Parts: sequence; structure tokens; C-alpha cells
Amino acid sequence: MKNKRITLLVLLIGLVTGSYAQSVTAEGAGNDTTEVNRLLQLSKEKLATSPDSTVQIALQAVALAEKLGFAKGHATALKNVGLGYFRQSKYPEALNYWTQSLKIFEELKDETGVANLLNNIAAVYNSNSDDVKALEYSLKSLQIAEKLGDKLRILSALSTVANIYYNKPQTKDTALNYLLRALPLCQEIGDKESFGIIAENIGEIYYEKNDDVKSLEYFNKSIEALGANNISSAFAYNGIGKLYRREGHMEEALKYHNLALSIGQKANAGSHIMQSLEEIGNLYAAKRDFPSALGFYKQSEALAVELNSKSTLKDLFEEMSDAYQQSGDYKNAYAYQRKLGDIKDSLFNETTEKKLGALRFEVDLEKKQGEINMLAKDNDLQAATIKRQNFAKNAFMIGLFLAFIIAFLVYRNYRMKVKSHKILDQQKNEIEQLLLNILPEKVAKELRQTGRAAPLHYDSVSVMFTDFKSFTIIADTMSPDELVAELDACFIAFDGIIGKYNLEKIKTIGDSYMCAGGIPSPDPQHVLKMVKAGIEIQEYVEEMNQRRAEKGLTPWKIRIGIHVGPVVAGVVGKKKYAYDIWGSTVNIASRLESNGEPGRVNISHATYEVIKDKYLCSPRGKISAKNIGEIDMYFIEHEIENGVHKPLNLTNLEELEVSN
Repeated sequence: MKNKRITLLVLLIGLVTGSYAQSVTAEGAGNDTTEVNRLLQLSKEKLATSPDSTVQIALQAVALAEKLGFAKGHATALKNVGLGYFRQSKYPEALNYWTQSLKIFEELKDETGVANLLNNIAAVYNSNSDDVKALEYSLKSLQIAEKLGDKLRILSALSTVANIYYNKPQTKDTALNYLLRALPLCQEIGDKESFGIIAENIGEIYYEKNDDVKSLEYFNKSIEALGANNISSAFAYNGIGKLYRREGHMEEALKYHNLALSIGQKANAGSHIMQSLEEIGNLYAAKRDFPSALGFYKQSEALAVELNSKSTLKDLFEEMSDAYQQSGDYKNAYAYQRKLGDIKDSLFNETTEKKLGALRFEVDLEKKQGEINMLAKDNDLQAATIKRQNFAKNAFMIGLFLAFIIAFLVYRNYRMKVKSHKILDQQKNEIEQLLLNILPEKVAKELRQTGRAAPLHYDSVSVMFTDFKSFTIIADTMSPDELVAELDACFIAFDGIIGKYNLEKIKTIGDSYMCAGGIPSPDPQHVLKMVKAGIEIQEYVEEMNQRRAEKGLTPWKIRIGIHVGPVVAGVVGKKKYAYDIWGSTVNIASRLESNGEPGRVNISHATYEVIKDKYLCSPRGKISAKNIGEIDMYFIEHEIENGVHKPLNLTNLEELEVSN
């Protein structure tokens, strides 16, 4: 039940005829308004088979209704234009017309129309993976519908909320409960179309729960209610195809997927075509025909990018990465694994989760407060009646009862405030911890207090670069999972080492690691600490290579370069903050790394002048560095303790290679 599925239900509910549709006709008394109503009815009839015709006919109704000053007809015509665009997956156009329609319904104080449009707008945001706004609009719609007792709008809002809950793995059972709650409403109002859409979504949840019997039951119920050639039946056909595929009946599965694809193409419904292409790709992947599978995946990917369907892209990237890996194309497998990571970051983030929880809490709180207010009114009426009958006898009891109610409400309000403060404090701590993970504490504090972090100049900062030699060649010999795991383990170890010496990690670029010392707080020992960290990183890599040698694996050769000098440091970006440093010192440190040798720590003359009393270094003379010129370079050889040379704990990489 991805975004494209539940939104079909919103469309169908928007088209159900009834008292609301009749109210538009009732307002149109003359022949001209009757023509508007005729165009509205015709546009609705065309939606299932020709959404483009719906748009054109409804636009005629918009022009005529606006000319006549027929407000309700104008609002309904705008809504129908949006429905036509929505059916074609043209979400920006649909949102534009529905926003105009909502404004007119609000001006008319037509709460039924407002509830309808709020839920339709929620469907647009849901289709574009914006769960925060989708839940905001759908809960507002549900609140108005429950107030009106409008079963049709309640059904629509319940379905949209169910889809949002389905997007989170931990709330799928909640989504199923909302759909099962909505299904009887379809039967009560005699809406077969909505029944069919909800049934296919229930079938999908049971499919994911591996309950194939119930899944097939609800898919068949959906097709029976919708009709075999209805565009909304395409999802049920794909669902049955997946069931056959899971049972190993590939030919039957392909028949149902092709039927779904044909229906989507006939209606020019991008989301349905995209889903069917993906399912056919999954079928060929299951048959281990990976070239065919990738062909269908790429067609689906192109549509998903065009429709900005992030949830579908997430599934496709995972499926394509696996298909490339199974085909032995590790380069493309790794590329799509990276794309998968990026899309997951976009879809699942803590900020969205907290906003969703806050919205649900706010709406529930308003609803409960309304119930308390109604209870207070009933109690006041009852107290007034008793007072008229026997004021003297019951005055004391009434006062005591009201005092109890007030005390209870005060205490309950106090408890709720305490709970809210705890939640806010917890969220604040989580946000501050997240900020500290990406920015230095001093910079993060300045950013929280002033809203910006001013760039600062530092006279003395040590900068270290590390890089693995021939990393591209090594990467080609490993699977994407192994490569990422190895690199992740190294960088985690590097993080621990620089944290031990209170140095600042700046960033990683591919297999390169960059850190600095003496910022944002000055440290007179930062150069020595940086050198110690560089040596410990070399020791860690040597130990890792010894383990790899025991397994017959190729060693990872690391080069390290350190330079000290002035830099400018500050925060860049507005949406994703990043702490960075600039200046020739950074460029020279990078050149020291690239001109170094594996297994050695290469330092500049400026660094040597600071540590020469602590470490014995061998001069390399002046070495030409790209875009820098000639630089005096040194290799660190031995640590000096109390005038005694102490050899560094490093294994010679060349000897390690020979032993292998």
C-alpha cells in the first residue's frame, strides 16, 4: 500500500453522488447554472476512463461558473479539474486547483466541501512522501467530518490516515485497524468503488504479513467491487501476481502483472504504470533473468523520478543494487547502494517523526478538550435544574461537586503540562546531541544562541589528511557491502583516536579522512596531539593489515600528511550544517598526504619545528607539490623520551607484502 494506492480512494470518494452533489445542483436555478451542473456531471463520468477529458470539461465549467458568479459551482469545478490532474499523477497541478477550491468553500462556510478538499490535499502531500503535511490535512478533515457525522468524509479521512501509518514499519498494524474500521462505512453508504480500494489495501497488508489466504480473499473482493477493467483494479491484479510469484507460478504471475500494466497504460496513469513495471522487474529477478529485470526497473525508475515518488525509488534502488550485484556488476551495485542510502535519509528522519507525533497529540488534545467542555455544559444544566427544585437542600452538594470537577481539571492540566515539558526536554536534548554530532560544542552553542556561527581566523591550526593508496583497485575486488563495512570500521576507529586527543573531525570524502587540532578552542599542545593521533592511526591500520594477511587478503596502504598554519573556520550551508576550514594550510596538508608513502607519517617543516624535540624525523628535502610549489618534507622516525630514541610500533608494508 504505497502512496499511489490509497489516494485512489480519495479520488473516488470525491466523485460519489449524494446530498453534497445535489446541493450544487440546487443552487443552480437558471438555465446557465444548469449547464454548469451538466458539465460537472460529465467531467465526473469521464474520470475513470479519460482523466484528460475530465480536466478539459471541468475547465469549461470553471469559466462559466466564474462568469455567472455561481460560487459553489465554481468551487466544485475547480475540485474536478484537480481530480483529473491527480488521476494523471500531475500533483502540482492538482494541488493548485484544490487550494483554489478550498478557499471558496471556506468563504462559503461549507464544512462538507472543506472536509473533502482538506483530505484531497492530504492525498497530494502523501503521494509526494510529505507525511507531516499529509497527516496535518487529513486529521483536520477527520475532525470536521466527525463533527458533521458525515460517513463519507470520515471514510476518506480514515483511509488517508491509514496510509500514512502504513509508511512506518512499526505502525502497520495500526494502519490495518484503520482500514478495517473504514470498510463497513463503504457498505453503509453503498460505495462499491471505495470498498474495492480499501479491500485491495487490506489485501496488501495481509500479503506482507504472509497471510496469503486472506490476501487473495481481499484482492478478489476488490476486483469484484471495482470491475475487471477499472483503473483502480490494477493494484489488485499486481497483488495477485505477487501471490503467484511467491508460490513459484511465474507464468500466471506475469499474466496478472501485464494485465495491470495494460490498464495503467490505457488510462495514462503514471503511478500504476510505474508500479506494474517494478513488479514485472521483480518477477524476472526472481527467475534470475537480471538483464530483463533491470530493463523494467529502469523504466520504472524514470517514471518514479518524474513523479517524485521517493518511496518507490527507495524500493527500486534496493532491488537494482541487488540485481547488479547478482549479475557481478559491483560498480553499479555500489552506485545504487549509495542512492539507496540517500533516499532513506530523506524518508526516515527523526524530525519528521517528532512533527507527526506533535500533530497527532495536538488534534487529540483538541478533541478531548471539546468532550470536557460538553461534559461541563451538561453538568451546569443538571445543577441548574436541581437548584430550581430544592436550592437550599442541594446548594452545598452542588458547590462541592463543582469544586471537585475544577480540582480534577486543574490537576489533570498540571499532569499534562508536566508530561509535555518532559517530552519537550527530551526532544531538546536529542536535538542538541544531534547538533553536537555534526558541529563542535562551541560552534553549536553559538548557533543555538544567535542563529548563526560567525567564521573565525586561527593563527595556528594543525591539519591532517589520510588516504588509502589504490583504493579504487581494492574497491573493484570487493562487494559493496564488504567495502562499506571495512571503510566504516576504519573511520569509526579514526573517530575514536582523534576524540581521545580532543581533535576535531572535519569531514570524510570517499576514502579520505580530514581532521584538525587547535579549533574551535585553542590548544597549545594541538600539534603534538595531532602527530600522536597520526601515528596511532598508522598502528591501527598495520594491525588491521596483519589480520587481513592471515586471511590472505590485500593490505590497505594508508598515507598521512600533517601541516600546521593559519586557517579560517566556520559553518557552511543552511539546510544541512557543516563545519569546515579553508586556507593554504588545508591545501598544503592535502599535498603532504598525496606526496607521502604508505605506512609513513609525512609532515611539513612548520610541523617539524614544533615536534623536533619530541620526535626524530628524517628530512626528505624539497619536494614539488601540485599547485603549491616546493615544500620541505619530513618522515617521522622515532619518538624521543628523556633523550632516548623510542622506535615507533609500525610494521614495514613492503615486508608485509613479501610475506603474503
